[in-house]
Formats: sequence, C-alpha cells, structure tokens
Amino acid sequence: MHILIVDDDPLTGEFSAAILQQAGHHCELVEHGVAALERLRADETIACVVSDLHMPGLDGLELHREIRTLGIAVPFILLSGDDLCRTPDQHRDISAHIHKDETLEQALLQAVARL
Repeated sequence: MHILIVDDDPLTGEFSAAILQQAGHHCELVEHGVAALERLRADETIACVVSDLHMPGLDGLELHREIRTLGIAVPFILLSGDDLCRTPDQHRDISAHIHKDETLEQALLQAVARL
C-alpha cells in the first residue's frame, strides 16, 4: 500500500515510515498539510494518509477536512501525543486515532492492517 505520512517532526515521521515499510508498505513523508494536499492531488496511488494532529499551517483535523472537501476518500489515520478521546465523536470518518506512546508501533500496524 502507498501511504502518505504527514508529520512536522522528522524523527516521528521517519519512525512511522520505518514501521510501515518494514511491513511491506511504500511510504512517502511530507512535513506539513499543504504538501500533503499537493501530493494527494498529484498522485492517485496514495491509498492512506497517516497524519500528526499538531502541525503548523494545517493541523491534522484541518487536513482531514480539506481532503474530504476535495472529494478524496482515502483512509485517514490521526496520530497525536494528546488524549484523543473527544476526537472520534467529532470526526467519525477518521479510520483510526493512535496515541504516540509505547504502543505506537503495534497500533499503527493494526490500523493499517484493518484497511
């Protein structure tokens, strides 16, 4: 699967990419939401977006909203160090909400496998 990872923290983005690449996925990393929108418009092979919540410019929820406004229906996985308990009710079509903690690797692999 071709996965677009959006994270302004290069270390976290590269870690997420490494996890998914080791599982056999092709990953592309961009540092902000505007770059993600450009890539999604340019490449129809992107099958999933994994995005950080807090980023300058467009945050993860704003990015999700813009993607849906464009009519792009790829699965969207949201990563955050914050408590995401309130987010699922507000954004039901987000495929998964993953907390950046010691369970990140397992949770990310399980979320992508469910897609």
